[in-house]
Amino acid sequence: MKSMENIGLSEVQNVYSGPEGELWELIMGEQIHIGGFASSMDLAEKAAIGPGTSGVDLCCCNGAGMRFLVRFRDVARMRGVDATETVVEQGRRRCQQEGTSDKIEFTLADVCDSGLADASADFVWGEDAWCYVVDKDKLISEAARIVKPGGVIAFTDWIEGKAGLTDAEAERFLTFMKFPNVQSLEGYSDLLAANNCEIVTAEDTERFGPYVDLYLNMLNMQLTYDALKIIGFNSELMQAMGAEMAFMQELAHAGKIAQGLFVARKK
Repeated sequence: MKSMENIGLSEVQNVYSGPEGELWELIMGEQIHIGGFASSMDLAEKAAIGPGTSGVDLCCCNGAGMRFLVRFRDVARMRGVDATETVVEQGRRRCQQEGTSDKIEFTLADVCDSGLADASADFVWGEDAWCYVVDKDKLISEAARIVKPGGVIAFTDWIEGKAGLTDAEAERFLTFMKFPNVQSLEGYSDLLAANNCEIVTAEDTERFGPYVDLYLNMLNMQLTYDALKIIGFNSELMQAMGAEMAFMQELAHAGKIAQGLFVARKK
C-alpha cells in the first residue's frame, strides 16, 4: 500500500469544506464518484441490496448515495457517517429538499470510531471515499463491527491498479488527491477476510480511464468558466490542476490506478 505521512483528516476536511470540493461536484455531479448512477446501481445489484433493509454509509459526504438507495433500491433506513461538518449539513438540507429526511439520518463522526451500535445494519456502504481514510484497518474493522452477521459490506474505491505505481507516481497522485494512502484489490480483500468476511466480489470496474477522459473533456470543452469561477478566476491554478488531472488520466489508462468494487459477507 502506497502512503503519504503528511496527509490526514484535516486535509480532507479542508477539501470538502472549500472550492476543491465544489470543483469535484461540478465535474462529477452530486454523486461524487466514478460512474455516478450506473456505478451505484451496479454495486447495489452485486450486493443484492433490496427493499426493507437498513444500511450505514461510511464517508457519506452529501448523502447522495443514501438518497439513491432509498429511492431506487427501496431501502427502509440509512444512516450516513462523515467527519466533515460542511457536507453533513449540506446533506441534511438536500434530504429535506428532496423529501427523504424521514428515512435518512447523519452522524458527524470519524468513520473509524462512529459510535454506532454493534451488528446494527443489514449492510455497510461506501462509494469512492474510503481512499480518504488514513487507517484502512480500523475502517474495515468498524464496518465489520456495525454490520449484522450475514450482512454485506459493499463499496467502491480508488485503488492502486495491477500495473502498480512507482513511489514518485504515488507521491504525486496522493498529494494532488489528498489521499493519505491507496489500497489494492488484494489489500482490501485481505482486510475483509481478516475481519471475518467472505469475499463475494473484488474486481476492477475498468471505469476509471473512460471517466477521467469525460471529466477532462467537460472541463476543457464546456465547464471552463464555471471551474474558474469556483477558484476565483485563477488561470494559473486552473492550468496546474489540469496538468495533475492529465497525469491521473495517464495513470488510469496505464492500469496504475483503478476503481475497485468490493462485496463481502460477514460470517
